[in-house]
Amino acid sequence: MFSIGCGAICLRKLLVFKFLFPLFLFLDFHVLVHAQSYPTRPIRLVHGFGVGSAIDVMGRPLAAKLAEVLGQQVIVDSRPGATGGIANEFVAKSVADGYTLLTAPGGSLTAAPHLQAVRFDPLRDFAPIVQTTAFSYVLVAHPAVPAKTAGELVALAKSKPGLLTYGSPGVGTGFHLAGELFCSMSGVKMLHVPYRGGGAVAITDLVGGRVDLMWDALAVVRPQLQAGKLKAIGVTGSRRAAVLPEVPAIAESGVLGYEIQGWHGMLAPAATPREIVERLNTAAARVLASQEVRELWATQNMDVVPTTPAQFADLMRKDFERYGQLIKKAGIKI
Repeated sequence: MFSIGCGAICLRKLLVFKFLFPLFLFLDFHVLVHAQSYPTRPIRLVHGFGVGSAIDVMGRPLAAKLAEVLGQQVIVDSRPGATGGIANEFVAKSVADGYTLLTAPGGSLTAAPHLQAVRFDPLRDFAPIVQTTAFSYVLVAHPAVPAKTAGELVALAKSKPGLLTYGSPGVGTGFHLAGELFCSMSGVKMLHVPYRGGGAVAITDLVGGRVDLMWDALAVVRPQLQAGKLKAIGVTGSRRAAVLPEVPAIAESGVLGYEIQGWHGMLAPAATPREIVERLNTAAARVLASQEVRELWATQNMDVVPTTPAQFADLMRKDFERYGQLIKKAGIKI
C-alpha cells in the first residue's frame, strides 16, 4: 500500500508539473517581453516636495534626459506633504509596472520613519534603482544675522537661547537633522520651523527675515546667494565645496567634527520586475555619465554617484541605521 500511495502521489505531482510548467514559462516569457518593450507610454516621476525644492530642481533635468534615453516622456509629479511621506506612500502602493517611480532625498526615506508614523517601509516597500546625487548642505542666513562663521553663530545662539530660528522643508528631512546635529554638537538651542509647503516657501521667509537660518542644497539657495539676499556661513561636508571655496566647512570654523551629507535616489514599487529595474538603472547611469549632467551637478555642489540597485539598497540600509542612531543620541523628537 505504501508503494502504491507513493506512486499515486508522484503521479499527481507529475500531472501538476505538466500543467503548471507551461504557465510558469508563459509568465516568465510575458515578464521578459514586457521588460524588453518597456517603456511603451509616459513615465511618472513623483517627488514629495514643492516646486523649487532641491529634489524638484535636480529631478527635472534628470527626467528630461531620461526621456531622451528611454524614448518616452518622463513627467515630474510633485506631491508635497508629510516630509515627502505622501509621495513615498503613493509610489509604494502604486502598480509595480515601472510607470510610477519615486525620486526622493535620503532624509525623507531613511530618517523620517524614526521621527514620525509613516505608512510605508523604506526598506521593504521599494525597489531601489539608482542613487542620483550626493552632496553637502549649505548653512545660509539672512544678512541681518550678525554671524559670519559657525563659531560666531554658536556664540550668538548661546547669547540668545531658543530665539534664533531655522527653517526646513519638514520634520525629519536631512536639512532638519543638519540643524539638530549642529545644536546638539555645539550645545545651543534654536527653534526649528518646518514648512509644510517645502523648501521654496522656507527660502521666501528666510529672504524676508521671518526666519534667521536654514540648511539647504546649493541648487536651491544659489540665486539668493548670488543676489546678496542671503549669506553662506558654512558647508556641512568634511571640507570646503569646490564651487564655494570661500565658505568654510562648519567643522573647521566652529563645530569640530561636524559633518552631514545628503543624497537623492530613484526608486520603484517593491514588486517591479527586476528586468525593468535594471533597464531603468542602465538608462539613469547613461544620463548621469553625460558631460552635460556632470557639469550641471558640479555647479550645484552635487556629485554624480551612479550605483547598481544593490549598492543603492545597501546605502539605504546603512543610512536607516545611521539616522536612527543619530536621532536617538541627539534626543531629537517631534
